[in-house]
Amino acid sequence: MTDTVTRPETPGASTGLLFRVLPTGMYAGRARVLVERSLLVNRRAWLAVVSGFFEPLFFLFGLGYGFGALVGEVVGPGGEPISYVAFVAPALLAASAMNGAVYDATFNIFFKFKYAKLYDAMLATPLGPLDVAIGEISWALIRGAMYAGGFLAVMLGMGLLTSGWALLALPAAVLIAFAFAAVGMACTTFMRSWQDFDLVQLALMPMFLFSTTFFPLTVYPEWLRVVVQCFPLYHAIEIMRGLCLGSVDLSLLGHLSYFAVMAAIGVVVASRRLGKLLLS
Repeated sequence: MTDTVTRPETPGASTGLLFRVLPTGMYAGRARVLVERSLLVNRRAWLAVVSGFFEPLFFLFGLGYGFGALVGEVVGPGGEPISYVAFVAPALLAASAMNGAVYDATFNIFFKFKYAKLYDAMLATPLGPLDVAIGEISWALIRGAMYAGGFLAVMLGMGLLTSGWALLALPAAVLIAFAFAAVGMACTTFMRSWQDFDLVQLALMPMFLFSTTFFPLTVYPEWLRVVVQCFPLYHAIEIMRGLCLGSVDLSLLGHLSYFAVMAAIGVVVASRRLGKLLLS
């Protein structure tokens, strides 16, 4: 009997087949086509895409100015007194990058995966699971970078960027968005139904409230400080506060390394899980 799997008709088909049957690490080098597809699909739904930018902006005006008028000055990352709005703004910038990446890498990808069956169709082409993972994570990264870029523009207009180091805030936001998108997509491959997404909110809300977004770390008891310092958003906020306020030291490299490792783990887990679920 002729084995059609081991005797493809053309060398090109053989290469595409190889990427589809390898258990892990399947990559055809065409992740960019998923980004192009996302751009085409979302060009008519741009309002839904940019809507996530406004939530941290409302927090900035509501708490930064409203509540900030009662608080006055707080201690900045370098030990100097700064206004409360200057303290909160970089934290909301980090949260903006996180939200843009996570929501796109969880809810949207789950729908494409479970209901639209989009990835099944993609894997019938030379695309592999790693292409899908990198392409979708890249789009979530772009969305997170858009939110962060818009928020940075608002901060610039309000005079809240007081250091030349703030020029690196956008590249740092891209790394943060990439890490959150990668982990978000990896977690999505374990979701069984829409009810499981309550766990996403359960993870994001405490991070947003406790990761020194609105209060310095010193207000927490010692045991809670240790927990807060484990949160990814805490490290993102430390990066953004340091860059926006000009308080830069070697500890910044540790925070950046945290996200580099986080991104690598997310990409590996997401591609392996997609390969297992879609090719089994």
